[in-house]
Amino acid sequence: MKIVNVVLSGGVGSRLWPLSRKSKPKQYLPIFDGQSLFEKTVSRNASVCDQVMVVGGVDNYQFSRQILNDKKEGFLELVEATPRNTAAAIAFAAFSLPSDSVMLVTPSDHLIGDQANYEGALAEAVRLAEQGFLVTFGLTPTRADTGFGYIEHEGNEVLSFREKPNERTAQGFLEKGNFLWNSGMFCFSAGTYLQELQLHEPEVFEKSRKALDAASKGFLPLDLSREIPSISVDYAVMEKSDKIKVVPSSFSWSDMGSYEALFDYFPENSKERHGKNLVLGAGSKHVEFLGVEDVILVETPDAILVLNRARAQDVKKIYEKLEKENPGLVN
Repeated sequence: MKIVNVVLSGGVGSRLWPLSRKSKPKQYLPIFDGQSLFEKTVSRNASVCDQVMVVGGVDNYQFSRQILNDKKEGFLELVEATPRNTAAAIAFAAFSLPSDSVMLVTPSDHLIGDQANYEGALAEAVRLAEQGFLVTFGLTPTRADTGFGYIEHEGNEVLSFREKPNERTAQGFLEKGNFLWNSGMFCFSAGTYLQELQLHEPEVFEKSRKALDAASKGFLPLDLSREIPSISVDYAVMEKSDKIKVVPSSFSWSDMGSYEALFDYFPENSKERHGKNLVLGAGSKHVEFLGVEDVILVETPDAILVLNRARAQDVKKIYEKLEKENPGLVN
């Protein structure tokens, strides 16, 4: 039995615009102790997994290829012609592996600490996956966060999945004590995933297989890819299957999905932190703040973003607006 780290690296990171662009999304920015989130992902799973498979996008696969060519032998690669969400991305990987392979599916843009604790959670997930379960990782929440989905659980049993809540609902989840953040990490055998996908989303199953069969040297065809329904693995399988288990986990975790997460990452004595404010990308420019707090200033050669930290989740709206009105600023 082989354990394969399937790294999903097709995301854009729109909430970290203007640092993150289609041509170089957040998972490849070397701003985390000189490393990228992608590099950290591959490194922390290396002690548990036998092989790495990257499912990435045609706009930026060269970044993961360069990193893995330098650091890892024998990696596998699938390149999506167009984003079709996580159900299809995972299906491409599952179809490409022996059915008894255990897939540790991880986004490429998470920051995780407490390696020993993390590996303990992986070992439990692999054990459950070998028994035929679809396993998700639930993180013990540290605050009433509205940016994550939640999992209601009792031990390893999943009672319900909940969408990203409003602040009042999130506070209720926190007080109830049996809700976990949905980490977006999964573990299951390739065969079990495909069986459940075929059962619950047969169109995604069939059209993903058809597109993969027509792939050339790992590059998926655009015309057939466009026919695949775009649906997340949560909606397609995890919320419908009766084979779900959750591993409650307490390792430190962040999806690094917003400037608020970056604010928390940089320590107070770092060059990026200015008291209760944060400066990124200003280079050698001197920046001062007067009379304002919880401000984040981000500068790139072609754009400047200034936001209140409490509005970090709304940067995605700016990205979406620019994508329509000035696409050169997001490419």
